[in-house]
Parts: sequence; C-alpha cells; structure tokens
Amino acid sequence: MSRKNLLNLVPVDATRPTKTPSRPLLSPSMPSDQPAADNKLVKQVGSSIREEKARQARADEIERRLAEGQAVIELDPAEVEPSFIQDRMPGEIEALIASIKENGQQVPILVRPHPDLPGRYQVAFGHRRLRAVQALSLPVKAVVRDLTDEQLVVAQGQENNERQDLTYIEKALFADNLQQRFSREVIMSALSVYKSDLSYMLSVVVRIPRDVINAIGPAPGVGRRSWVELADLLGSDGSLEMARSFLDSTQAKALPSEARFKAVASRLKPHPVSVAPDVWTAGNGTRLAKVLNTSGKLEIAIDRKEAPEFAALVLKTLEALYHEHRSKK
Repeated sequence: MSRKNLLNLVPVDATRPTKTPSRPLLSPSMPSDQPAADNKLVKQVGSSIREEKARQARADEIERRLAEGQAVIELDPAEVEPSFIQDRMPGEIEALIASIKENGQQVPILVRPHPDLPGRYQVAFGHRRLRAVQALSLPVKAVVRDLTDEQLVVAQGQENNERQDLTYIEKALFADNLQQRFSREVIMSALSVYKSDLSYMLSVVVRIPRDVINAIGPAPGVGRRSWVELADLLGSDGSLEMARSFLDSTQAKALPSEARFKAVASRLKPHPVSVAPDVWTAGNGTRLAKVLNTSGKLEIAIDRKEAPEFAALVLKTLEALYHEHRSKK
C-alpha cells in the first residue's frame, strides 16, 4: 500500500533481511512418519508465531526510529497530557501494571512539548503505559520530540496499527475524531487503510449512535462485517430502543465486550415464527393428516396408522394430479 510517509520511517523489512528459522518456532523436530495433517498444523502455528513476532519487531522499529538520536528522560506523569485525539476506548490495564511493577517500564513513551501549555507535554503514543506508571506512582520514561499535529496523529495511529492494539470500532472512532481536523490522506496514513476501508469505518460510527458503541465497548475480535450488520439491524423499527434497553441491563453489563456485542446483535435479528400445523379431520372424526402451509412451502403429513389406504392413494395419484394441473395452463 502506497502512503505518504509523513514521519519518514523506513519499514523494518527494507533495512535488513528477515531470518527464517529452519522449522516453525517453538516446535520440536518431527519424526519422518508424522502425519501430514499434524505437520500442516505445526507449520500454521509456527507461521502465526513468526508473523506476530514480525509485527512486534515493526512496532519496535517505529518507536526506535521516532526516538532515534533522542535521550530517554523521566517525567512526572502529572506533567503529561493525553493526545488531543482519543484513539481507544477505556479498558483494563491490570496486566500492564503488573508487568511494569515486576520488570519496570521497558519501552519509553513518545511525547512532544505541549503546544498550548508551557512546561507540559503531550503524548503521541504510550497512553496505556502512562496510565500504568501513574497507578504505580512512578515517573514515566519518555522521549521528547517536536512533532506537528499531523506527525503526532500518524505516529499514534501507525504504532497502534502495528501492535494490533486497537479493535475495529476503536479505529473507526479514531478515524471519526481525526476527520474533524485532518484530511483523508492523513487519516489513511495514520491507520494504514485504503479509502474504501476508511469510508466503511466512518459510515459505521455515523449509523450507530455513540452511546450504543460505548455501551458495547471495544469488542475485540468483532470486525467490519459484523459492525455493518449491526448498523443495518439498528435501522429496523424499535431496534434501537431494544438495543439500548438490553445494553443498560445488568445481564449485558456483566458480559465481556465481545460477548455483549454478539448478544445484542442476536436479539435484533429476526427469528422465524413457528407455525403450528393444522389437523385435517374427516367427517367421521378421523384425523387424516397434518397440513403446514407457510409462505415457502406446503406440507401434508398423512397418518398411515389412521388411513393407510388413503395414504397409498394420494401417493399413487400425485403424478396424475400434476399432469392435470399442467394441462390446464
């Protein structure tokens, strides 16, 4: 994908060759008679691990190049303001807090001198790390670099994109926030998406009310197709009120975000109405058949125990009835 490189970053793959292991990572040597399916599974797992490690390396490379030639300093978190563009929904950071408590802050955040508040700083990326060190009452390790507004949002978006931190709806909200101040080209560079992808993102956040999105949460694992489908479902009469009512319930709030999305979508989907069959009874009271007549089909189920001869007659005369029907056309 060709994008204007506002930060003049060189992709990590362009600067050095990637060394491919002789066999999938974390997999033992397999005997020659190992079933082909098992070998395929091991290769898939190894490929997935290598891909994840490559993405992590690219994210680290972005941070390294942004901080290149700059000293890492310690700042008082109280002096650091968040970015002027929110890029994620509120989430848990307990695991990150535990990691920093045990190992320290391994990766500095990137900040710039605050353009409006002298003596203060503004985050380009590293918001979760900032929250974590604040919770631990620790200074935050940071690299200070002069960045324009465009450079800040592109750095913010690209770093999150490489780490796969943001879910689809968080990216869509980020794009919606960015479009208030920046061109489509800047937004596409920040999110590394094509114009059509960006259009879908912006459409979703326009069609789904913000309070519904916030009530659902980031919904990790839920992609574009599912969000577009939810937007379609919310267009039906009464669906929005039904969704809001469910999302406000104790049951919904107790669910993880992804499960909450699936639950509200399931409630909005139309369910087929069960139609009870009619019973066809002869004049003498004998129950001859059950008739199920719907918009899609006609079913006649004859009770062989009650009327075996009649069942045989119907089966025998079906072809004659059909030919009679055709002859009348």
